[in-house]
Amino acid sequence: MEFLTTPNAPAAIGPYSQAVKFNGVLYSSGQIALKANGEMIENDIKKQTRQIFANLKAILEDNGTSFSEVIKINIFLTDMNDFGIVNVIMAEVFGEHKPARSTVQVVALPKNAMIEMDVIATVADFH
Repeated sequence: MEFLTTPNAPAAIGPYSQAVKFNGVLYSSGQIALKANGEMIENDIKKQTRQIFANLKAILEDNGTSFSEVIKINIFLTDMNDFGIVNVIMAEVFGEHKPARSTVQVVALPKNAMIEMDVIATVADFH
């Protein structure tokens, strides 16, 4: 098991890793809309969603994989009315690649975020 990190995404805000690689699979921790410097994005679902995808892209690409290798994405929303907006942005990010997905509404997220996401992806360098 390898604990992964990148300076191009926000550092973990607790006792966990940005991601873990095990048996050729990368498991990201949940990402909220923090910039790499730890500053929270304003309360705008489009901006928060785009920032999370930027964070996930950095975690994936800096650790040998990409969105095209994502197997599963989990999305947590504080307002299910934002589901359509998130769907549009996710379609832009993934294009024709369609990973499995779960989306749930939650009461609250860290730092009063509107959305949190995590991914599971294959890593090509697995032997």
